[in-house]
Formats: sequence, C-alpha cells, structure tokens
Amino acid sequence: MKVSDFDYALPAGRIADRPSEPRDAARLLVVPRGGGAFHDHLVRDLPAYLDAGDLLVVNDTKVIPARLLGRRADTGGAVEVFLLREEEGRRWRALVSPGRRLRPGVRVAFDDAACEVVAVHEGGERIVAFEGEEPVLAIAERLGATPLPPYIRREADARDRADYQTVFARAPGAVAAPTAGLHFTPALLERISARGVCVAAVTLHVGAGTFRPVAVEDVEAHRMEAEAYEVTPAAAEAVNAARAAGRRVVAVGTTSVRTLESAAAGPGRVAAGAGSTERFIHAPYEFRAVTALLTNFHLPRSTLLMLVCAFGGNERVMRAYREAVEQGYRFYSYGDAMAVL
Repeated sequence: MKVSDFDYALPAGRIADRPSEPRDAARLLVVPRGGGAFHDHLVRDLPAYLDAGDLLVVNDTKVIPARLLGRRADTGGAVEVFLLREEEGRRWRALVSPGRRLRPGVRVAFDDAACEVVAVHEGGERIVAFEGEEPVLAIAERLGATPLPPYIRREADARDRADYQTVFARAPGAVAAPTAGLHFTPALLERISARGVCVAAVTLHVGAGTFRPVAVEDVEAHRMEAEAYEVTPAAAEAVNAARAAGRRVVAVGTTSVRTLESAAAGPGRVAAGAGSTERFIHAPYEFRAVTALLTNFHLPRSTLLMLVCAFGGNERVMRAYREAVEQGYRFYSYGDAMAVL
C-alpha cells in the first residue's frame, strides 16, 4: 500500500475549531461493517446501536497543559517549551521553539518557574530539567496552555481547558486528546448504561506523533513513536468476559484500539499490564480484541485513518469519508464521528 491510497480532499471550512454543544449533538455516520447503506445520526443516538452486554472501552488519559511560554534567561528572547513526557525525576522530554538556538545550558524562565536544557536528542527533541521542588505537572497546570492540534488555527483559551478533555479523563500524561471520547456526556452515559452496556477504561497517553505526517510513501516503512499504556486487571477481565460471551467490544477511539491490540494475548483475549507501544495497525491486520469502533474523522494520509481502514475496509471507509465531506460533516478533533459496527 501507498500512503497516497489514504488521501482525500477536505475543504478548509470543514475543520471544526470548537466542539458541538452539547457534545453528544455531534453528527454520527454509522457504517455497517461489510456492507449496507450508511446511516446519518447524532452521537446521542448511539445507544440504539448498542446491545445489552456490549462493552465500551474508553481511554481515560488526561491532557496536560503542555505548552509553556517563557523567555531565555540570558537574552530575554521568547521561547516555547512543549512538554512531551516525563523521563526521570524533574527531567522531561520536550519540543522547544526556536529549536536551533536552545542548546544545552540555556535556561528558560516561566514567571515563577524555570528549566534548563540539558540534552539534545535525534529529531530535535530536548531534555529539560526543571528547577525547584514543585511537581512539573503542577507547574503546567498553573502556567501551561492546552496543546490544541496544529490544524486548529487559533490560540487555546479557557474554554479549551474543559472542551479538550473527555469526561473519562483521569490519568495525566497525554499531549493530545483521545478525541472520540470527547463526544460523551453524563446524560449519554446514563442512557448507555440503561441499555445494559458496560464501560471499561484503559490508558494510552497520546503523544505529539499522532499529528506528525507520514514522511514515506510505502506504508510499511513508517515507524510509530512509542506511547505509554496500561490495561488494568478489571479492564482485561471485562474485555475477556465480553468476548467469551460473544458480546461486542466497542473501542472508543483509535487509541483504545491500539491499547487493546497491544495487550492482546490471543484471539478474544487481552492481558493486564503496563508498557509502551509502537504498534502500527494497517491492512492486512487481524483484530484480536476489538469488534466495533467509534472514531472521529482523521487527517488524510494519517496512521489513524489507516487503522480505521484496516478495521472497516479501505474502499468502504474511504467511501464513507467522501460521503461525510459531501454531507457537510465536521472533521478532526472537535468534529463529528463515525461508528464502524
């Protein structure tokens, strides 16, 4: 396969820069797996497509305010430090801008906090060490900005602190939201529960690599960046019980899919545990844990779109995308959703 097989044209005006209000008022394109007509609904209609005993698996990662704006202590020049993940102690891997000038030894001040660049890694990432004793996540909560995706061409504001966080968010560590989960509201979850559908949570801390373009034309030559994940014993038990009973495991988002498939211990079974995954799911691929998928509409030529095509079939999913464009669906993180059932 070629990356160009996953291209499509999207008018710029279809990129959502705010979520639907309420969240479950987003549109939902239902794509029956294998054949049949597509159905146009709202996300709040999702319970009608779920059966008693089905299991929804969500990602409970929490987005951190990863963008820290500061100044060089020596020159006063403006600097952005974009936190990626904790390395050890008070050291974090980060993207910095302007990158070429921020070499080891440069100190950056953010109001009442500061860090120093201590190493440069391949690809331009830096290791920065924070001063003082205040937890780095606490500094980010006080001084950081929400790391909106680059295709949302506005500055993050106070609304995004809530909008770019799912109702399931519990474990801080992501620098991008698991966007399919953004559609859920307490009222929708109550209606889902009333149908006898259970919910289990896994964790995958979404990294900045989710927005990085695939730079090769041969799909199999692409390499994913590592992301930390965890499947608790309770979540593994819920997935295994659902599959053993012949019930569906409905992954909410591609990050939930990658977590479950990374933890797969055989057909229909997952193992509890924590680790990191670089799993790149593209056709041909035999899904061992997930049997249905709720997902947003993704960037052209992206690994996320390739995963959805592997699940629903390339031709069928790309046709659904073309129909969504024609029907005026809103795309990307704050946009509408599709369900491959």
